[in-house]
This record gives sequence, structure tokens and C-alpha cells, in this order.
Amino acid sequence: MLLVSCLSVAPAAADRDALRVDQDLSDLSALAAAYGVATRYENSEQREVVVDDDVVVAVLAQFGVDASSPASIRRELAAVRETRERTALPPTLVLRAGTGHDAGGPAVLHLEDGTRREIDGTIPADLPLGWHRVVTGEQEVVLAVVPDRLPDVPPAWGWMLQLYGLRSAESWGAGDYGDLAEVARRSAEELGAGVLLVNPVQAISPTHPIERSPYSPASRRFANPLYLRVTATKAFADADEATRRRILALKPDPDTELIDYDAVWDAKLAALELLWPQDIAEPDPALRDFATFSALAERHGPDWREWPEPLRDRDSAEVAAAREELADRISFHAWLQHLCREQLDAARQAAHDAGMPVGIVHDMPVGVHPGGADTWALGDAFAAKVTVGAPPDAFSQQGQDWNLPPWRPDRLAELGYAPFRDVLRGVLQYADGVRIDHVAGLWRLWWIPPGEPPSRGTYVHYDAEAMMGILALEAHRANAVVVGEDLGTVEPEVTETMHERGMLSSAVLWFQRDYDTPGHPFVPPGKWDSESMASITTHDLPTVAGWLTSEHVRVRAELGLLDGPAEREYESAAEEREALTNFLAEQGIPHEDMVAALHTLLASAASRLLLTAPADVVGERRQPNLPGTVDQYPNWRLPLPVTVDEFFADPGVSRLVATLRAARPLNR
Repeated sequence: MLLVSCLSVAPAAADRDALRVDQDLSDLSALAAAYGVATRYENSEQREVVVDDDVVVAVLAQFGVDASSPASIRRELAAVRETRERTALPPTLVLRAGTGHDAGGPAVLHLEDGTRREIDGTIPADLPLGWHRVVTGEQEVVLAVVPDRLPDVPPAWGWMLQLYGLRSAESWGAGDYGDLAEVARRSAEELGAGVLLVNPVQAISPTHPIERSPYSPASRRFANPLYLRVTATKAFADADEATRRRILALKPDPDTELIDYDAVWDAKLAALELLWPQDIAEPDPALRDFATFSALAERHGPDWREWPEPLRDRDSAEVAAAREELADRISFHAWLQHLCREQLDAARQAAHDAGMPVGIVHDMPVGVHPGGADTWALGDAFAAKVTVGAPPDAFSQQGQDWNLPPWRPDRLAELGYAPFRDVLRGVLQYADGVRIDHVAGLWRLWWIPPGEPPSRGTYVHYDAEAMMGILALEAHRANAVVVGEDLGTVEPEVTETMHERGMLSSAVLWFQRDYDTPGHPFVPPGKWDSESMASITTHDLPTVAGWLTSEHVRVRAELGLLDGPAEREYESAAEEREALTNFLAEQGIPHEDMVAALHTLLASAASRLLLTAPADVVGERRQPNLPGTVDQYPNWRLPLPVTVDEFFADPGVSRLVATLRAARPLNR
């Protein structure tokens, strides 16, 4: 698709070329192209789909663009062309290191270090990495100079960790940041692991029911205090004996069948309120906004769209008054974030001290809850009335709606990509790496207009060069690795660009098939992309034990989620097992113990990082999340069936990961 963005990315010369091109397009198509809105796309079967005009009109409306009539389309298109003609630079310019650019005339560069340089019209190629500004006679724009490529990722093996599912003598009914530190240390010292991938630990709304899905946080810029270890805080250490006894008495039942998030939060909240020192420093503006949202949510509910009208505007007089009235509560929630940072930093330090070459990689979800803290604080940076998802494909014939609002690409550029930068910084401040969920979303997202089913949407394109560049810059500054989740129907450009920029793609055994060959045979692990993070399965797929016993078929049949007869699904599962068993034999891997065999197969992968899940090595049949369900299945509520101590004491764990350890030895 032609992307001609007067508002975000295209320089003036390209715009002039595009203006000549769009004379051949319909006015609606030209207007849509200017905003990155697709009027046609290629589906998963590589067939062209033409998007209905009313869908295009509805999506353009989310940009504040009126395309409801031929006259309004012509008026909006004229405004686009006028903007192109009078601006030489986009509102944000992202350049790779060593690359110059035409500024359109004399300009002044204000570098991040405070120095000032006058230029005669060409932005020089020798600028340092960082966030700068370009000031011309007509414009002031953000200039980000970004690394061309990140350093190579050191080879390692490790765990895909569902942190909430851990239980230990110190944790309160769910895994916590203390468990993260302990697992990092012991995994390196006792098992030779070099990396931990952790489920998203972004912030929640502090209200019942506590959000279970880590992929629908209230904010991606802050951390989840539900994972705090109360007894590891300085405030607990400094408390008197009577207060400590009161706090320890609040510990919830550690042996519930499922994780009770509400009980865990209530216990920790009561304990932390007893420990709160009430004399912390004034929070920065972003943290103040988040803490204000949290305090208002406690009073009015977790979704700001249902609050009293005046409180829905962060900048209203009523919110200002609420900040005064709720000052103590706002201070409390800001303090919780300080505690989160301290404990997350401690976990990262534990990984470093134990000699992990990669360390702790945090998962970053694709979006936030539509009524959460980020959408309240950042306003029109989001297209609040649409949701993102996926178009129909073989796995979801009606498409998918993830109920997450997208960023507006035009506002991202106008804001200097600060919202995206701040999300990355929010994660990377306590991480050795970041996994970008649905990394293809840095190129395009499937927008679903209000009131429409997932099938009635279209792609909206982002400036991938800018998004990837900013990701590379922030990762470079944090000395962090980047992994992109590029599973499913993803354009080849996505994976190719990640590898070009020194970022890893994802390789999952179940999907490593040659789909161009009849029967879709498995690809030998030695031929998998070397620049990838490999695993047997994921949190959205059956566990190894579940797959071997057809647990995934049984559960879906029981819940009525199968498209056809259960017998056929069981037959298909058996055929899959037979195909994989035959593949193991072809690879010369004994398969009497299928769990051990699959780990041996994974160990032979060419991928830099090899990951497995604790649930897979202890024989857990239930998968963490069953897509397509909410309350029908205990998504994100399953504890690991053994404690942390039992896990490391189990000789079977060491035996099963022995091949991984041998393939990716820890070089301290």
C-alpha cells in the first residue's frame, strides 16, 4: 500500500511524488493513503480484499477527518495537500546514525546534550545518538538519531515464566517480584540458565475484580503492585514487631486451587497501607497522573469512561480539585510504584550477580485497557473509539477483536513519539530485554470501527522505520535485547527488518512447518532462523503434557468451542503426534520419553535463545490461557503444581533441561 503521510513521516520531496501518484486514485483512496488507512489488503490466503468505503470513512473519522461526502473528502484532501506544500519536515524525523537529511533551508540543531549547531540546510550525518530538535524558520521538529543495529544477542537457554503462577514460602498466594529474583538466581546457579522471559507485569486498576489478563493492563508505563513482596520492603524491615505481626497475619491462603487475585490484592493492600511512610517525594507528572487515576478508580471504578463526566478529562478543574482532595491516596499509589521499581531492579540485579548473559526479558503487551490509566492520561494519542484485532483467517473465521485501543499514528508523530518512547522506558528501566507482543503492530494494526464486527475493519499503517528506530535507540540506551513476536500471518518485511536491526524473531516448534510442501512437514531445528528465540510452545498453546494427552481437545469439546465433531479433533491431534514422533525419529532422537525428546529437539535449534516453560518440565497439562474464552476457563489463574523450592529440588527438572544446558552453556 502507498503510505503518504503529511502528518507523520514523508519528507517533502516524497510528498510531491505522492501528489502526482494520488491524482490517479479516487479522492477517498488518496485521502485514506494520506493517513495510512488501507482501502485494500492481502488476506491470509494471499487474496486481495477491497475494504468497504463505509469502513474507510469510519476509520478516517477516528483521525478527526470528515470523509462523509464527496465535498468533505475534497476539502480534507485539499488540507492535506496544503500542509504538504508548506512543510519541509515531518513533525518527527527519525534518522539512522550516519545518515544526513535535507532540512529544507537554514536551521538550528538543539542537541540533547544542550549544545547548539547552525546548519545551512543539510542535517549532518555525524550527529550523536539521541533525542534532538530541529528549528527552521517555519517549524520545530523532534529529531531522533537512532542506531542502525543492536549488538548480537549472546546465546543462552532459559525459562518462559508465568510469574503469577509461582508459589513459595514467602509469596502471598501468587508469585511476586521476590520469586522472580529467586528463580533468576537459582536458575543460573543451579541449572545454568541465561535468560528469563516474564509475562507482562504492567499496572492494573486497583479495583475489584482485579484484571487477570497481563495483556490488558491499565498502563504500560508503570508496574503492577500486586506482584510486590510486602515483607521485602524497607518499610516492613523498619516496622515494629506488633506491626509486623499484624501484617503477617494478613497473608492469604497459599494453597488455593486457582489464584484468587482479589484476595491477594486485598491482603497486600491492607499490609502496604499499614507500612506507608506518607512522606515520599513529589512524583513526576506522568507518575502523578497514574497515581491520580488509581485514586479516582478506587472511588469511581476501574473504567474512566464510566466516571462522572468532568472527571473524564485529566485537565479539568474537577480533576484538579480531586488531586487536592485525594492527595494522600495519590501519594500512596506513587509510593507503590517506587516499591515496584526497587523490587524489579533487585530481580534484575540477582540475574546479573548470578552470571546470566542475557538476564530478565519483560513481555510488553500490544495495548492497554480502553478505560485504563494510559488512555485517560494521554487522551487523543489513542483512537479511543476503535479497537484492534485481526482480520478473518483460517484460525478465526470471524476475525478477532482484542478490545484494545490503538495509537493514532499522526498524533504519535506530532508528539515526537513520546508515548511510545515512554512505554519502552517504563519497561526497560528494570529489564535486560523486551519482547514486543504482536511486533507487526509497529507496521500496521487492524482497526475495527465502533459497532462493527472484527471482520469489518481495515489496516492502519504506522511509520515502521520510526517505530523500529526508536525501539532500537531505547534498547541501546538500556543495553537491552529485543525479541519480536512475529507468529501467525506476518509480512516477510517484519521478520527481515528485525534481523537487519539486530532484533530476534520468534520460532515455535508447532509452527516451524514448510507450508509450501504438501503435508506441511516440520522444518529441522538446525534450519530455524539463527536470529530467533525458540520454544516448544507458548502461553496461548497447549503445554507439552496437554498436547501429548489431547487435553486441549478435551477442554475445548467440554466448553463447546470446537467447529466440528470432537472425534475428528481427537483424530487430528493423534495425527499431529504421529507426525512429530516420526520427525523425531528422522532427527535421530529417541522418543520413548516424549517430553525429554522434545527438549532434545529444541536444544538442536539454530536459534540464539532456547526457552522452555516450568509447566512443561513438571508435566502440567493445563495451558495458561485458552484463546476465545474469558470466564469459561481459568485463564491466567493456574498455579504451578509445585513450589519454587520443590521445582529446584526435582531431579527430573535438571534431567529434562540437560540438553538445553549443554547446547547453550553458561559462561560465567
